[in-house]
Amino acid sequence: MHFRFILALLALAASLCVGAKERTNIIFETDMGNDVDDALAIDMLYKWHREGRIRLMAVMLNKEGLAPVQFIDLLNTWYGCRHIPIGTTSRREQSRVAGKNYTQVVCEEKDAKGRTLYKRSIKDYASLPTAVSLHRRLLAAAADKSVTIVSVGFSTNLAELLASAPDEFSPLGGRELVAQKVARLVVMAGHMRDPKYKEYNVVNDIPACQKVYNQWPTDIVTSPFELGLQIRYPASSILNDFGWTEHHPIVDAYKAYLPKMEDRPTWDLTAALYAVDPQQFFNISPAGRIDVTDEGCTHFTEDANGRHYYIYVTPQQATAIKRYFVETITRKP
Repeated sequence: MHFRFILALLALAASLCVGAKERTNIIFETDMGNDVDDALAIDMLYKWHREGRIRLMAVMLNKEGLAPVQFIDLLNTWYGCRHIPIGTTSRREQSRVAGKNYTQVVCEEKDAKGRTLYKRSIKDYASLPTAVSLHRRLLAAAADKSVTIVSVGFSTNLAELLASAPDEFSPLGGRELVAQKVARLVVMAGHMRDPKYKEYNVVNDIPACQKVYNQWPTDIVTSPFELGLQIRYPASSILNDFGWTEHHPIVDAYKAYLPKMEDRPTWDLTAALYAVDPQQFFNISPAGRIDVTDEGCTHFTEDANGRHYYIYVTPQQATAIKRYFVETITRKP
């Protein structure tokens, strides 16, 4: 009996090792605070990380300001992921924001006794690394072709990563380091059906977006504007499906950003889901090239030698994805 027990433990250990190798390594680039879909997307990433489906290597902020950094610290703490590092951006230009910066609202919330409602873990935010430095450190230590970068904000950090010089982490320049370590880049950006549409993530840093699409050395899969527009997260779920907790930072963020409680397109959620579950829910275009104009428009040209793709869904797939989003986000972490 004792021998069988030992064999069972060895088998379990072996299976866990195999499972660990199959986890998708994700670095998440986000303009958290400009729209609440970033917050919904990161909820799923935390849960997939805790469930062992992915390894969330880092969260990189590509939005300016302190509140987004504090908000990610708050979320890391609330979801039990304090170990996940945070990278900050060099960007200082003010983003074009349609609603309230919910990151600041949630960070400033108080409980009934006037204490900060959501705890944070970091004492000195000025000590956090830049996104480029953290990218380089994590990529240098990763296995070749093992990292998926999910970018759902501006391309600022990624353009700077491409231009980065050799350092203490790697003798490779940025583009060479990316080519060696990154499997693919999944981006929420652009509009593939309307060549005149100037999509938000693109126009907030057009030169950086152009540089990424022109110089990025791996496949780029784009989740475009029209895809997220097809699938709207229901405000009724925010109001009714979180009875298992009195306070929830994502619920509070949604209510702060959309006080009229409207359904919200799932732009960033679709990119995150494709990065983890590419086959189950989506269709993908033929290979091609995406060009970014100086005005911020995006044009896709089919090319068998291209490394750019975009994803799209049928109405049936859109319904299944919406159901999946609600089931995942409303689940207790």
